[in-house]
Amino acid sequence: MKSIFYSLLLSIILAGCSNGAKQEPTETANVKNEVIVLGMIHSGHLEQEEYGLEVLTTLVQKIDPDFILAEIPPDRFPAALQEFNEKDTITEARVKRFPEYVDVIFPLTKTMDFKIIPTAGWTKEMSDARNKKLKEISKDNTRAKEWAQLTEATEKSDSLIKATGREFDPFWINSDEYDRLVEIELSVYNELFNDELGLGGWDNINEAHFANITKALDENKFQGKRMLITYGAGHKGWFLKKLKMRNDIKLLSLSEAIKGH
Repeated sequence: MKSIFYSLLLSIILAGCSNGAKQEPTETANVKNEVIVLGMIHSGHLEQEEYGLEVLTTLVQKIDPDFILAEIPPDRFPAALQEFNEKDTITEARVKRFPEYVDVIFPLTKTMDFKIIPTAGWTKEMSDARNKKLKEISKDNTRAKEWAQLTEATEKSDSLIKATGREFDPFWINSDEYDRLVEIELSVYNELFNDELGLGGWDNINEAHFANITKALDENKFQGKRMLITYGAGHKGWFLKKLKMRNDIKLLSLSEAIKGH
């Protein structure tokens, strides 16, 4: 699997307890929403079958969400939605790069009843600035030691992930073990460069993403609904730590969410 460092592969599965059937709200009591965070592998969904588009489609169908909190910037969502409604395709640049939306989630709106909520904190300006700065750092001989440290951590994460023999297994990708192995790389990346990369730093961009996710969760509290968060799998561990601090939601693992389907 491509690493965050080399491909900026950006998402996620949460632990909790429940059965696979959606909980139904009652008239006399507020019911916590169920939250499932499903880690995406972006272009990887096109490149192999184990977590390919058909598998992802089936997983979303079995999860049967009421809301999907998507890794789409709010300012890019209207154009993408209009294109899909009018042309049955999406050419909007930021959304087009994610096959999970173009080929799975948007098409599923035709046969399923869920609302897409765009929550990505990404901006083109932030991304361009981050990429420019990383390129400068990589070519700066005075910072060769830092770059070598990141490269070593990246290679270690990659090798340990491949050694599991499950690098494209969606259930393993959405596991705590996956998060631990990816964190080997991401912790170094974050420690070395977060502040320097500004809004594009690892902690910084996750804070921006999670602020939008928090807003969506807060605006839809206690409806007894099922909320699916779809981000690049690398974000999953970061989000999970934050989501566990909330007492108004019930976190479900992937296995728990599809139980009984």
